[in-house]
Amino acid sequence: MNNNRQPISAVQQLFANPVRLLAPMEGLSDPLMRQILTQIACDLGRPYDWSVSEFIRVTQHLLPAPVFYKYVPELHNDTKTASGTPIHIQLLGSDAQLMAENAAYACELGAPAIDINFGCPAKSVNNHRGGSVLLDEPEVLFEIISAVRQAVPADIPVSAKIRLGYTDTSRINEIRQAIADSGADWLTIHARTKTQGYKPPAYWDKIQSFNTLDIPIIANGEIWTAEQAQACMQQAGTAHLMLGRGAVTRPDLIAQVDTGHIDNTVNEAKTLCWQAMIPHQIKFLEGQAKNDIVLIGRYKQWLGMLTKGYSEAQLLWDAIKREKNKAAIINALQSSTHQE
Repeated sequence: MNNNRQPISAVQQLFANPVRLLAPMEGLSDPLMRQILTQIACDLGRPYDWSVSEFIRVTQHLLPAPVFYKYVPELHNDTKTASGTPIHIQLLGSDAQLMAENAAYACELGAPAIDINFGCPAKSVNNHRGGSVLLDEPEVLFEIISAVRQAVPADIPVSAKIRLGYTDTSRINEIRQAIADSGADWLTIHARTKTQGYKPPAYWDKIQSFNTLDIPIIANGEIWTAEQAQACMQQAGTAHLMLGRGAVTRPDLIAQVDTGHIDNTVNEAKTLCWQAMIPHQIKFLEGQAKNDIVLIGRYKQWLGMLTKGYSEAQLLWDAIKREKNKAAIINALQSSTHQE
């Protein structure tokens, strides 16, 4: 067993209360989106405990600092968003030594924690032996996590994110043992296989078998409402959640999850109406991007997701889906506050 693991007391402190995390979502939870969503969570009084960056791909060499700063500009701000939410850096790759070297360098740049991606289902990633395809090679999972754990300072945690398997769950016992032997400080599980993709349902009950590990387990997948969050925690047997697309569709989901009676207190649900969402969307449109074309495309992607959470978003989408002028989109957005 690897002895370079973070002292358990420090991990226990992180998980002393149920943690709520913002998921890494390729092409979606970029620095701008992280800034907006973590600010909303803070404004609602329930900040995310931390967020995980989009994966940084490790292939043939030690990545230069500008690559890390591109994906995680928060490194210039104590690796926190403007609202103070910590950002953990996620790496993806299949070469254990290269992953270890890049993880160590990320820590030198200021990473507070390293997460390793074994969950990405994208063909472009899997075809290059990255992400969820490695779930069919549990020994490689062990090698990568162990190498990273040994290379990273003992006071910096190392975690992993997996799915239940690649094509099926037949290797779940081997995967669990590889994680157990690797020295990972905690584990996040998306409750579907790669083949199941993002198609409902998520099999939260399958996470139960990982609770035999002596590390915290975080459940993820198909959490769109507070009711689904509660069902996930009950079926998975863990109090810790990572929120993904549901948090993008309803940015107030983080504040809904723990409503009701908790610790003998009553917490009222805090919702974010469409009018309150408008300033955040304008801030997004005024954010930094390569150019306005990219920014508008990213905003339309978000607005398309917001249509699942807000009826007003559908009306706005119908009005601006072909609009290419940012000022015109902002004007339409401001006007949408008067729509019912």
